[in-house]
Amino acid sequence: MVARIYRPAKTAMQSGKAKNSWVLDYEQEARRSIEPLMGYTSSSDMKSQLRLSFETREEAIAYAERNGISYRISDAKERRPRPMTYSDNFKYNRTAPWTH
Repeated sequence: MVARIYRPAKTAMQSGKAKNSWVLDYEQEARRSIEPLMGYTSSSDMKSQLRLSFETREEAIAYAERNGISYRISDAKERRPRPMTYSDNFKYNRTAPWTH
């Protein structure tokens, strides 16, 4: 029963910096199988469905230690957005080729 503590990456639809929560979820213990009649993917591992959110990394670590859960922490790299303006799409000395 090993849990993973990490900060989830932003989706392609998110541009703000408000998503600062940390997540604790369990790694898969049982193998998934395909149900033969309907073709659904299922598993007998109920902990893989559990996902807990915390405000800080320390809260997630404290929860895991308080409940005797072994854990590993995955630190994500912070994204550094490159500032770009609309007029940069039409520059003469563009580094990337024009695709249209």
